[in-house]
Amino acid sequence: MQDYRELLVWQRSHRLVLEMYKATQSFPVAERFGLTSQLRRAALSVPTNIAEGARRASPREYANFLNMAQGSLSETEYLLLVSRDLGYIPVAAAGKYLSESAELLRMLMGLRKKVQQPN
Repeated sequence: MQDYRELLVWQRSHRLVLEMYKATQSFPVAERFGLTSQLRRAALSVPTNIAEGARRASPREYANFLNMAQGSLSETEYLLLVSRDLGYIPVAAAGKYLSESAELLRMLMGLRKKVQQPN
């Protein structure tokens, strides 16, 4: 398998993680163990699953981890919506993050289809 760090989807999802960490720094202290933690963990799970799947022995296992990354990305999107609606993330910033999430989802679906193709 290819080195996961060379995958554009991994690189972009890694950047999204860094953005989520920055964005949540200004969340209320009361959210430290709630929304802040959950948003960070959901975002972090996307590139983590890509990396773990890339090292698996079979394309089927890799595709499964890409599917988990897609689920984590969907969770990240919802948590961004909640954060925006609570006023923790500005509307414009949330829009940027949501657009990037949608693009990452398309990229993950494409990679998963490629991985699942018979040789």
